[in-house]
Amino acid sequence: MHQPEPSLLTVDHLTKIFHIRQGFSSTEFHAVDGASFTIDAEKPEIFAVVGESGSGKTTLARMILGMEEPSTGTLRYKDKSVADLSKREKRAWFYKQVQPVFQDPFAAFSPLKPIDHYLYETALNYKMTSKQAADEYINEVLQEVGLSIAEIKGRYPNELSGGQAQRVAIARALATKPSLIVADEPVSMLDASLRMSIVNMFRELKENQQVSVIYITHDLATAYYAGDRIAVMLRGWIVEMGPVEQVLGNPLHPYTQNLKYSIPKVDPDDVWDEKVDLAVVEADEYTRTGCKFAGRCPAVMDICHNHVPPDIEHQGRTVKCFLYDDEAMNQEPATEDAV
Repeated sequence: MHQPEPSLLTVDHLTKIFHIRQGFSSTEFHAVDGASFTIDAEKPEIFAVVGESGSGKTTLARMILGMEEPSTGTLRYKDKSVADLSKREKRAWFYKQVQPVFQDPFAAFSPLKPIDHYLYETALNYKMTSKQAADEYINEVLQEVGLSIAEIKGRYPNELSGGQAQRVAIARALATKPSLIVADEPVSMLDASLRMSIVNMFRELKENQQVSVIYITHDLATAYYAGDRIAVMLRGWIVEMGPVEQVLGNPLHPYTQNLKYSIPKVDPDDVWDEKVDLAVVEADEYTRTGCKFAGRCPAVMDICHNHVPPDIEHQGRTVKCFLYDDEAMNQEPATEDAV
C-alpha cells in the first residue's frame, strides 16, 4: 500500500514580532501573525501570496528561506523542523532544496563578475556536476529558462536585459534541482510582456520539472493567471485562502472583495464604477484589539472591534471573518452593508 509522503512545506502559526522603540517605550509590531498553510509533496503547485505593501508577504518569504527567525510557530520541510536543523544540514540539504528568486535580479549579482560565474559556483558548490561536465550541465539548466550558455558566457549583468537577468536568477535557483522556489515579487521590476514570460516559465517549471513555487506578489492579475491556490494577506494575517478561481472569482472576505476591484477586466462591457483606493490604511491596523480590517470594512459589526475573528472553513476555502461564524452571527445581526 502506497504511503503518502509528508507535506513538502508546513507553515504552522508562523509569527514574526518586531519591537519598535518610541522614546523610552517600545511597541510590538506583528509583521506576520499566525500564518498557516501547507504545500503538498506529491502534487506541485504555484501558491500565490498577495496583499498590499506592508501586509507581511516579504517577511513570510524571509522566514521560509531562513533569512528571518520566527518569533513563534513552526516551519517544517519534508516533515523536518527547520529550526532543529544544524548549520551543516541547512546548507547541504535545506538550502539546496528551497531556493529564492528575488525582486531585483541585478541586486543578486555583482557587476564586477561575469553572470555565468554564479551558475558555475552554485552548481559546483552543491556538487551538482563535475568541473569537466559543468558547461553541459549549466547549458541544460539555462535551456529550462529559454537561454543558452553561448548567450551569457563571459557577459556582465549590465549587458543583459532585465528579463534575461531574471531568467539567469531563476536558472541559478534551478541549478540545485530544488523542490520549492520562493519567488518574492519576481516580475514587479519588469515590463508587462516580460512579466508574462516569467510567469509562464514558472508554470512550465511546475509541469515539466515538478517544482512548487511560492509566488509572492501584489499583482493580482499574474497571481490569478499563474496560481493554483492563493493566500490573501492583511497586516500579517492570512484573511482568505483557497483555490485561486474561488478566492478571486467569488471572494468572501470584505478585504479580498476590495482587492478584486483592482484587477482589470477584459470584457469592455463588464466594467466597474466603484473607485477603490488601496493606499488608504488605518494607522492602527497593526495593533488593533479586534479585526485589523474593522476600520475599513463595510460589513463591520460590534464584535469585530473587540475580538480577533477565527479561521472559518467555508465554501472550499479558509476565511478569517465573523461573517462566516454562525455563533457570532447568531449573537449579533450584521450591518446593512454586510456581504
